[in-house]
Amino acid sequence: MRVLKVVLEGTTTSFRYPHFMLSVHPSFPLPPPATIYGHICSVMGEWVAPEGLQFAYHFTAQGIGEDLEHIHVLTAATGKLPGTKLPKVIEGNVNPLTRQILLHPRLVLYLNRPDWVEHFRHPRYPVLLGRSQDLACYTRVEVVELEQRPEVYFEHTLLPYRVATQTAVGVVALMPRWLDYEQQRQPSFARYLLLQQRVRSRDFKQFGAAEQPRFWADPRAMQSKGVPLGLWFHSFTGAEDEALSLA
Repeated sequence: MRVLKVVLEGTTTSFRYPHFMLSVHPSFPLPPPATIYGHICSVMGEWVAPEGLQFAYHFTAQGIGEDLEHIHVLTAATGKLPGTKLPKVIEGNVNPLTRQILLHPRLVLYLNRPDWVEHFRHPRYPVLLGRSQDLACYTRVEVVELEQRPEVYFEHTLLPYRVATQTAVGVVALMPRWLDYEQQRQPSFARYLLLQQRVRSRDFKQFGAAEQPRFWADPRAMQSKGVPLGLWFHSFTGAEDEALSLA
């Protein structure tokens, strides 16, 4: 399978939990699918159709830190300024918060759109990963050929929620899948297995007499004792068993 492979590197990034509203904003250790979708649209310069678009990635960071931020909550004051038709100065409060940030992130992104290679070589908007201040750059953009292998290893990536029943490694999390901007930014969410440790596919528990699966692998990536890096492709839409719709 021919795919587009993009290597992105930056200084900082943060993937905030969308339903966490306290004075501390922790970060997901891996980018949610909605972040990947927004990044693709920024490169293309428009909201691309998510149907049929698939991605896989390998994401690492060299450390975790904290940053102090402020949210300005503004409210319009009633009345006009004396002698004018201008409203009174807007009132507001400054709310400090601590945001968890990931230091020196590196994203290796695979897309099933090799025809987009020139778009990533000449992105429409500045290269970001997450927040507007998290500037990044591409260190490699190329088209590669993936191979199917009976055994691979996975690490620093997302796996489907159902794989949580096959391994004791990883943490399950509910993550934003994508935002529908034609429906007033209505979000959809899905459960994923966040895998940061290394695990081999041969260690996955198999139930019943199912046929031994084969996995997509990048033969040019770093190998572990002769076993190639495995890639699990995800979609943004579709009736997947882990998909949820929340307001």
